[in-house]
Amino acid sequence: MSNTCRFRFYEELNDFLPSRKRKQQFEYGFSGKPSIKDAIEAIGVPHTEIDLIIVDGASVGFDYRLRNNDVVSVYPMFEALDITPLLHLREAPLREPKFICDVHLGTLARLLRLAGFDTLYRNDYGDELIVEIALAENRCILTRDRGILKRKAVTHGYCLRSTDPEQQIREVLGRFDLYSSMKPFTLCIECGGAISRVDKASVASALPEKTRECYDEFFQCGRCGKVFWQGSHFPNLQKTINALMRDRGPGNVPP
Repeated sequence: MSNTCRFRFYEELNDFLPSRKRKQQFEYGFSGKPSIKDAIEAIGVPHTEIDLIIVDGASVGFDYRLRNNDVVSVYPMFEALDITPLLHLREAPLREPKFICDVHLGTLARLLRLAGFDTLYRNDYGDELIVEIALAENRCILTRDRGILKRKAVTHGYCLRSTDPEQQIREVLGRFDLYSSMKPFTLCIECGGAISRVDKASVASALPEKTRECYDEFFQCGRCGKVFWQGSHFPNLQKTINALMRDRGPGNVPP
């Protein structure tokens, strides 16, 4: 026998719904006793985006079994409202923001490293390996693939809405409140290793002749050994960082 319940998703969770279901209550048909997590992900919303589920006025966990005529309200993470007495479904935030990007987010990974955030990326990472690394190293998965975020093992993840890398980094910085934690030009944009100032003499043999003649200040990645200097590419990188800094707003400016 077929059963029905009514769902209502709030705020940014509507991004995952077709337009006819956004910001309104709609019916959901089911048979048997599916978990509310399975139903929500069948509708299209990854569990990593959800912080609170209310069924008929009471908060429930992902293992709750749907019943006929249930009225379900689903909420994302609350920024200002204290829901301490209720059942949080989102894992505790990672104390140190670290990310792993899927294979389609190489430019975002470079931008996050440029801003100073530990970010793993390789264009041959498969979904299984991404999840494995994220769990082992306490990293948040960044992706536009909802499927990987629907995996039960995933505890921290975010589904990018934008396809533009410069908008994607703004999404990440805003979603995780990271503007005040930016440390630009401290990580290698190629591998994510820490970079530090080095004497020109120690890297001179690896420099192009014109670079040796025109520049005296150099930095090197402690992981991959890449050497950096403020060449013709630097103004564009600085422009990108300056734009992100302007986005912070007065409340996010560090002391």
